[in-house]
Amino acid sequence: MNRIESYLRRAALIVFLASTAMAESDVAPSPFSGRWNAVVVVNEVEVPFPFEIEASRGAFKGSFFNGERRVTSTGGRVDGATLTLAFDQYATKLVATLEDGRLTGEYRRPRGPYAFRAAPAVPVPAAAAEGAPSIDGVWVVSAKGTKGEAAWRFIAHQTGATVEATILRVDGDTGTLTGSYRDGRFVLSHFSGARPLLLEVTPGPEGTLTLKQNGKSELVGARANTERAAAIGAPTDPEEHTRVKDPAEPFRFSFPDLEGRIVSNTDARFAGKVVLVNISGSWCPNCHDEAPFLAALDRRYRARGLEIVTLSFEEADQLKDPVRLRAFLAAYGIGYTVLLAGEPGQLAERVPQAVNLDAFPTTFILGRDGRVRRVHAGFPSPGSGSYYSEAEERLTAAVEALLAEDF
Repeated sequence: MNRIESYLRRAALIVFLASTAMAESDVAPSPFSGRWNAVVVVNEVEVPFPFEIEASRGAFKGSFFNGERRVTSTGGRVDGATLTLAFDQYATKLVATLEDGRLTGEYRRPRGPYAFRAAPAVPVPAAAAEGAPSIDGVWVVSAKGTKGEAAWRFIAHQTGATVEATILRVDGDTGTLTGSYRDGRFVLSHFSGARPLLLEVTPGPEGTLTLKQNGKSELVGARANTERAAAIGAPTDPEEHTRVKDPAEPFRFSFPDLEGRIVSNTDARFAGKVVLVNISGSWCPNCHDEAPFLAALDRRYRARGLEIVTLSFEEADQLKDPVRLRAFLAAYGIGYTVLLAGEPGQLAERVPQAVNLDAFPTTFILGRDGRVRRVHAGFPSPGSGSYYSEAEERLTAAVEALLAEDF
């Protein structure tokens, strides 16, 4: 090929690429694309949340938000005026029809749908700070749960009249709630594909708060490290909640992996290793909060002798065909061992060495001799601020210390 032919071919390629780019730029943006102010209706309570839809060359994806973290769909399509987004990591689908610039439909879940609607997001002026009391900081609130806790933490980060907050329990938190002050109370909400919550926070006399959850149950709170907080009780230490009956015994497990192969604690791959045994379930929002940390821990320490094993407790249909669990693993880039341990109700039966094992997730940290050295119940999301970073630091430090021990 001579120089003239080469030049002509390059010129033709440039013209082709330019025309393609112009053609793509001339395509009108999808009416589904952009930010939306969305609402799901849960037990007649309307829970608002931000949502985003992206369209590119006929492909569609949507994202929920948990603070700065995105929960993005695994597939999406548009048929006429109807948008369908699949969130396989939750075994859910959002199906909504566009009419007059608004979306209406359902968020379909295994346990029943939530009604869904959304309108295009518009810039909202910052809420006026005048008259908004400060609730910034950590509060101790009365607990209403099933795990024997006396108190939870309410953690708020406030800028003017705007607040990001969460309620932290022993098993994890509610995700990042957002909202602002109006009519004498802070109205906060959260939905990231799971754990919908509308929280009304009303400041009371003498440094107290009343927290109303989904228009019903009320919690009373006081600032941490005060006499009023002490009277409510102390939040449970996640490293004291669960233990093992006999720390001198090796921690035992023997369950099939996703291909049906039995994996046991006595297998050669675990001999002389530090093993982190994680109790989890792909249905569990707090397990989704923990998964990115465990995946990063695995990548960082596997070559130094760390093995992570998740004992996943799933519903009966997922045990037969773990579609959601596979999507969960893909979403977080999980490459460590995952075993199908049973249904959630079989937790005590399948892990009989544990005492007071009732939190999803829970992590058992085993030394190189196979014995449990530490147990950590639950896991917070980044919305818990320093409690989230402390959980990561505690578990990382425990792994590093055990890796450094002689065996």
